[in-house]
Amino acid sequence: MTARHARGHRRGADPRAVLVVVDLQVDFLPGGALAVPGGNEVPPLANRAAAAFRNVVLTQDWHPAGHVSFASTHPGRAPYETIPLPYGPQVLWPDHCVQGTPGARVSAHVDIPHAQLVIRKGVHQGIDSYSTFYEADRTTPTGLSGYLRDRGIDTVYLAGLATDFCVSWSAVDAARHGFDTFVVEDACRAIDVAGSLAKARADMAAAGVQMVRLDDLLA
Repeated sequence: MTARHARGHRRGADPRAVLVVVDLQVDFLPGGALAVPGGNEVPPLANRAAAAFRNVVLTQDWHPAGHVSFASTHPGRAPYETIPLPYGPQVLWPDHCVQGTPGARVSAHVDIPHAQLVIRKGVHQGIDSYSTFYEADRTTPTGLSGYLRDRGIDTVYLAGLATDFCVSWSAVDAARHGFDTFVVEDACRAIDVAGSLAKARADMAAAGVQMVRLDDLLA
């Protein structure tokens, strides 16, 4: 950890740091189409973290109807099966976060009025997007990296849903682009399907992503 990030509130106050709050949407919370266990615990934690940051970005999964990642798009397939697609293995999900639907909305429990940008991902019909930086082919950008670079930001903190998919893929891509990258571990929750959480932890460690706790961040 660099010296200028050695203390809590100083991190968030730094104009070169950003908190990316990932996919706190109705469909990922209890009662939603793809509910993450314990997901309802994350919005208040994200609100606490965001209050200490001057720079905050929100993200939304934002799929067109009939998206390639939906099991319903593939006759005979069931949610949580994996199929090969041109960009690699794809987990099939229940229909979720369809553009303009109530389930795609940011949760009403998210209270971050000073967020400066909303990045929508997964908008292309034939390709999924877990990362907030790239679609799942790892080459099609969302534009987030350029935005952060233009703002002079060099340090990325992440919180949200889910640890083992959108958070971890975003963290790995942020680190790959040279951002100092931290995941606020207790302000995230995981789906953990077929060993996905263990894999995500290993991938983040290999990429140099550091884990922090919310209380340490705010100390």
